[in-house]
Amino acid sequence: MKLQIVPARTGMAWVKLGIRAFWRQPMALAALFFMTMAAMSLATMVPLVGPAIALALLPSATLAMMVAAAQASQGQFPTPALLLVAFRTGRQRLRDMLVLGALYAVGFLGVMGLSALLDGGQFAQVYLGGAPLTKEVAENPAFQSAMWLSMILYLPLSLLFWHAPGLVHWHGVPPVKALFFSIVACVRNFGAFTVYGLGWLGVFLIGGLVVALVSTLLAVAGLAGSAAGGIMVGTAMMMAAMFFTSVVFTFRDCFEPPTTPATEAPHATTSSTASDEPPDNSAPGAQ
Repeated sequence: MKLQIVPARTGMAWVKLGIRAFWRQPMALAALFFMTMAAMSLATMVPLVGPAIALALLPSATLAMMVAAAQASQGQFPTPALLLVAFRTGRQRLRDMLVLGALYAVGFLGVMGLSALLDGGQFAQVYLGGAPLTKEVAENPAFQSAMWLSMILYLPLSLLFWHAPGLVHWHGVPPVKALFFSIVACVRNFGAFTVYGLGWLGVFLIGGLVVALVSTLLAVAGLAGSAAGGIMVGTAMMMAAMFFTSVVFTFRDCFEPPTTPATEAPHATTSSTASDEPPDNSAPGAQ
């Protein structure tokens, strides 16, 4: 496995590829994303350990979207069976994905624990869905400090786990090494990931403006209320699904293909950094 360095402009290509792949199979990818979120929501209902289980499922959910996006980019139809792709590729891969999920849960809860030192756990309770966010709470300086600390600490955590599911699944890299290689890839390709983040920020802003415009038009027509709320939720889910669809392209361009052909990773024999089109000979990440 070899790390590849890509130019900064590749970040915008990743955004375009993610959007393009999503619209090739919009219903399938949106449904798969919704099912992963629903599974995590159901996991939170388990007494005591529910939130930790839900957090531990995130790397597997990310991998499911990566595999689905690779299939969609090749014109294939992603099926709901991909929800279990992380758990049906052998005992070693299963064990490694479970370890990866446990590490993510520990890391995220550690971030929440550190934020609790500033506001007594108020932000953690709101973020994890256990408490309502009121105006008084939002304006509390301690709450705001805890929120900013969590955002700062979550950035390196997300970089550690950005490529890790793909490295474990396709390259057979042990979980701890996968975390190391993941953050190194993100740091070495800092320019591309900066452009990538700014590109998605622009997409979300445009989407928000469109939703606001549609909501205003519905209000003028006397159709505001539940319809506007449904549009907002639907648009947010769709844009989130498109974002997760693009993750596989960042992985594909940052690492060379695995040495074992049977892994069928979403890599090409040549880099796609010069174009925002996926190469014709890239293999889908189907398992």
